[in-house]
Amino acid sequence: MTDYGRIDAYVLQLIERSTPERTAWNLEKLREGKTVSWNYIDGCMLNCLLELSRITGDERYAAFVERVADHFVAEDGTIRTLRPEKANLDDINEGRILFELHQKTGNPKYRLAADRLRQMLRDQPRTFEGNFWHKAIYPNQVWLDGIYMAQPFYALYEKHFGSGDYSDIIRQIETVRARMYSPEKGLYYHGYDASKTAFWADPETGCSKNFWLRSLGWFSVALADLMEILPETERGPLAAIFVELMGNLRAYADTETGMYWQVPDQPGREGNYLETSGSAMLSYAMLKGARLGLLGSEYRALGDKSFHGILDRYLRFTDEGLDLGGICLVAGLGPENNRRRDGSYEYYISEPVVQNDAKGVAPFVLAYTEIKRQA
Repeated sequence: MTDYGRIDAYVLQLIERSTPERTAWNLEKLREGKTVSWNYIDGCMLNCLLELSRITGDERYAAFVERVADHFVAEDGTIRTLRPEKANLDDINEGRILFELHQKTGNPKYRLAADRLRQMLRDQPRTFEGNFWHKAIYPNQVWLDGIYMAQPFYALYEKHFGSGDYSDIIRQIETVRARMYSPEKGLYYHGYDASKTAFWADPETGCSKNFWLRSLGWFSVALADLMEILPETERGPLAAIFVELMGNLRAYADTETGMYWQVPDQPGREGNYLETSGSAMLSYAMLKGARLGLLGSEYRALGDKSFHGILDRYLRFTDEGLDLGGICLVAGLGPENNRRRDGSYEYYISEPVVQNDAKGVAPFVLAYTEIKRQA
């Protein structure tokens, strides 16, 4: 029997050991001795904390989120450390906390900060097909990760402060389906270069060479979250994409653990491994899809199996809380001066596998929020 109380205690310990400048889960920053900036990793974790506050009624979670927001957001809506000139979609994700904080407190600075991030999206460079570039340093490139980073915020802005026009969001994701989906595998490639000139891109399709689990996870989480944000009358096209992908992913789950492989379509190949962060994201997406009535009960069972597979394989309770292993530290494509990141199988399995990094801890807590909803 899983001791969920110890997971609850661990998350609260993380909050107690954190300040807005140094969060206990962001090991990259801690190892480098740097203070925390406005970033997508904390954004994912802070959204988890807001969800836990809603589920449990425990205000300690939401209070910490507000402390972080107050540290970064000035009265005029300026966001400390944010550099819009980088056109980095990763910087949009943390803005999701602003809508609930604005509703809760009525403080106009949260609306002003959301307006600034929305303006970043207006200014974001786009491919000729109309999709956001992932970052300024990745011209004409669309990454699955970027769908999660930008589109749920974009949808929340339209819902709370905009005109309720979701057509651009839907169109961009439909383009991802048209350009990045492999009918043969039923999966999406990690990246797509609309100009087809990046060194890692297929010269005919513009797609990267392989499928990467965490990018599929980010995309799946984005779709699951959009299913909750968009009005039911608007979600049909994206619901079809979501249901299709969840159905395809079932075939890639490890039969013993319910987890998924770092390179999902090559199970058991030398160097490949069952990876925590992407498995947790797919657990969350399936559990949430089932809760929202878009997926059948078999997806709830598989999402539950994936979560507990992570617990059995990679989670160890310690005197200090817990250790969570099996986390790919980082992976990407390029840029031009980093040709090691070429999208090859050998590249994806070469990145460090670590413990307790936020890119694994936050998705684990994210999946846990859906487990809590079942309890």
